[in-house]
Order: sequence, then structure tokens, then C-alpha cells
Amino acid sequence: MQPGAGTRVAFYAPMKPPHHPVPSGDREIARNLMDLLSGSSADVQLASDLRIYDKHGDAALQASLRNQADAEVKRLIRGLPETDLWVSYHNYYKAPDLIGPAVARARGIPYVQIESTRAKKRLTGPWGGFAETAHAAADAAAAIFYFTEQDHFALERDRCGTQAVAHLRPFLPRDQLPEASSLDGPMLTAGMMRKGDKLASYQIISETLSHLPGDWQLDIAGDGPARGGVEALMAPYGGKVRFLGQLSRMELAAAYANASLFLWPGVNEAFGMVYLEAQAHGLPIAAQDRPGVRDVLLPAGCPAPENGPEALAAFTGHLLANRALRTEAGQDARDFISSRHLAPAAARQFWATVLPLMETRA
Repeated sequence: MQPGAGTRVAFYAPMKPPHHPVPSGDREIARNLMDLLSGSSADVQLASDLRIYDKHGDAALQASLRNQADAEVKRLIRGLPETDLWVSYHNYYKAPDLIGPAVARARGIPYVQIESTRAKKRLTGPWGGFAETAHAAADAAAAIFYFTEQDHFALERDRCGTQAVAHLRPFLPRDQLPEASSLDGPMLTAGMMRKGDKLASYQIISETLSHLPGDWQLDIAGDGPARGGVEALMAPYGGKVRFLGQLSRMELAAAYANASLFLWPGVNEAFGMVYLEAQAHGLPIAAQDRPGVRDVLLPAGCPAPENGPEALAAFTGHLLANRALRTEAGQDARDFISSRHLAPAAARQFWATVLPLMETRA
């Protein structure tokens, strides 16, 4: 099921616009979503690049962002070209969609959200007003797409009226799989280097390596403000760990194609695009069995976080020691990605839900 040629879609990502200079999973997903819609014969335009994001719960900043959004709403109601559908990506209490619902309502077009979070515990406190607005924006959506089962529960619980709540599996923006990895190179890790959850994953990797037997090697792709901290965590392993820095898309693809497996614990990952990319190249995944992460991994018995780095090291070491096991797991991973997590499957899921909304409007 595909839209008619020339279907016009307005796209908006309040947390981080697709052209933001700082790489991140959010930016990558926003770009992928625009490509997905464009690849379905739709004419996709970025409706606004106004960033609505309050990291610290700052009342003055929130008031300023609301004023900027009000001005943007007036501009778009007056000047947005003829449009058939509005799609907003990632509405939540720190980055509510202050623009899409008002413009879609004024223009009389369906309003759809992808990855929206219902967080009732945030309705009080420094983000209270923003959380209420995020809930109101979610209520205004004719359909909300979720990526993971972790988000599904709250969206179903707080579903508004006849609103559709639909699964959109995380996907790679491609129609075919890349070339399979040789599985002969070092282990590969890829992740931004910043404080918080990312640094926590690097901490687990460091502890895992301390329990890992054999003559292993690890390449780390990524950079960021916490690089010094990551380097300190890996210092005990000397030349066994190599830092590749921030890689281009082509350079990262080359790293996947040469790796033996992909190692990333996934602390508080929404799901992690790197898992999809690694599996598409046929890499076995050494991760921890966490919410979100398990939505994009071929079930492979990854150890639970509570079993600690020792269990992750045992799991990783078993893969490293058995080339036949890596080959089998890698082929299964490629089949898993090909059937569920490439762009054609995602496009079918999206339009099967959205086209009836557009037809009802017509």
C-alpha cells in the first residue's frame, strides 16, 4: 500500500532537526524517516527547523520556546504550501510538539506522530507544563507509531478516542542488505562518547574486557565530550583497544564489514540503530537483554544486566572462540533484518495505517 504520486507531507522533529550538526540517533532516525516517506513517492518537506528542547527544566527557556513556537505556528498557517499530511517525530516532555497540532488543525489535515512518550510522572515538577503539552499533542494525533514494546504500553493506556496506535519497526534506510562481514577482524563497538548512559555502556565494556580470555582485539568507533573518560576506562588494555574516532557512513560500513562481532551493552537505549546496522552486515551481537534493545535483536540468549559483566564476557568469549557459531548467528541476523527491518517493510507498515486517515479526510 503506497500513497499516490505527489502526496505532500510536512515533517517536523521538535527535539533535533534532521540537519542538526551534532550526530545522534535522533538525527539519524529523523533523516531516515524523511527518506522513507520520500521513497514512497511522497513529496516531503521539512516544515520547521525550530528546536524545542529543554534539557534541564528551565521555566524561562520553556516560555521563550513557546513564544517562538507561537510565531512559527502563525507563519506556517499562513505560508505552508498545500499539504496532505503532517508527521512529527519524537514528542516527549523535554521536547513537546508545540507546532504540529495547531497547524494541522488549522489546515484540516491528518496529524500523525512517530515515537511519542506518555510520561505521567513528569506532569508535576520543572517540566510539568511541557509534559502537559506533550500529552495534549499526543491526544491530537490521529495515529501514533511506536518503535518498541516499552513505549507501546503507555500509548495504549492513554489512547485518545479512536486514535490508532500502530507498530513501526525500527528500520534501515535501504532496500537491500550490505555485503556480509568477513567475521575475521577485531570486535567492534560504536557509540557516542558522552556522560550518562553512553558512558555507562563503556564502563560495562571495560569491565567485560577484564574477564574476557584469549587474544582479543577491540575497535571503538565514536567520539564526543567524554572521550577522555572512555580512554581512561580502556587504558588498562593498551594496544588491544584501538580508537577509530568519529567515522563517516562509508567508513563505519567498512568497520562492520571487517569485524568479528559487535559489542555494546545498550544501557537505556531506546533501541539503537547500530544494532540494526551490525546485524545487516551479519555480525553476531554481544549485548545485554534490555528493554528496547531486545526489540531489534534476533533472540540469541544475550545475558541479563543483573548477571553483570562476567556473563557478558562469557557470552562474548563463546562467540569469539567459535567461528562456525559466529557464521550461523550472522546469517540468521541478516535474514532477520532483511525480513523485518528494511525500508520497504517499514513503508508498508506506515502507509497501511495512514492512508485510511487521508482517505477519510478526502
